[in-house]
Amino acid sequence: MPALVFDCDGVLADTERYGHLPAFNQTFADVGLPVRWSEDEYAEKLLIGGGKERMASLLTPEFVAANGLPADPDGQREVLADWHRRKTAIYTTMVADGRLPGRPGVARLVEEAHDAGWALAVASTSAEPSVRAVLEHVVGAGRARDFTVLAGDIVPAKKPAPDIYLLALDRLGVAPDSAVVVEDSRNGLLAADGAGLTCLVTVNGYTEREDFAEAALVVSSLGDPDGERFTVLANRSAARPGGWITIDDVAALLKEA
Repeated sequence: MPALVFDCDGVLADTERYGHLPAFNQTFADVGLPVRWSEDEYAEKLLIGGGKERMASLLTPEFVAANGLPADPDGQREVLADWHRRKTAIYTTMVADGRLPGRPGVARLVEEAHDAGWALAVASTSAEPSVRAVLEHVVGAGRARDFTVLAGDIVPAKKPAPDIYLLALDRLGVAPDSAVVVEDSRNGLLAADGAGLTCLVTVNGYTEREDFAEAALVVSSLGDPDGERFTVLANRSAARPGGWITIDDVAALLKEA
């Protein structure tokens, strides 16, 4: 059984700009921090894998002293855990309210993969409640139950380390040449490539200028027959997509690999 493994943020939905960024900024306001990340600043933070890790980048000695935050490692871990819980609650509420629609073609491709007998998984460095909320919102609660969900602090090293994709291979019981990963960023691509996996990249506004040299196929989105068409940005595979990405196109990536 081949496997189709999705990243979450920026792949299932455009969560970074319309979900995570406002949730981070709301959290900072709620805890009284003089921080409000702009879109450009957040684009830099996206180079850091994991929400707690992005928050931790604030904790310079100067910032800690100026804002009366704990200087010891244990105290900082507690503060970060509290901030991250608050941020996750804000974010999951946004998802539940329907404020983060799925990206074009995701639900359709998931149905095609399921009907063709592919195993389905999500592998993300985001908190598991956030990932499950997005997954259920995009593909429906029933189909979400067919997914293996790997998220959050489930592995010691986050993307671009390959750990989460190596774990996905183990949990799914498939070989690297039987799985395709759908990613949207260079960090995600490097994680997939490091695990020996074939990668299909769907770019978004934050990542469209990144280097995707290792990807088999790079597209603007997965596309839909009755909605947004898509553009092939780079193709190093045997796939020859039409107006949207189908499960046959994904299978062609595996044959090429």
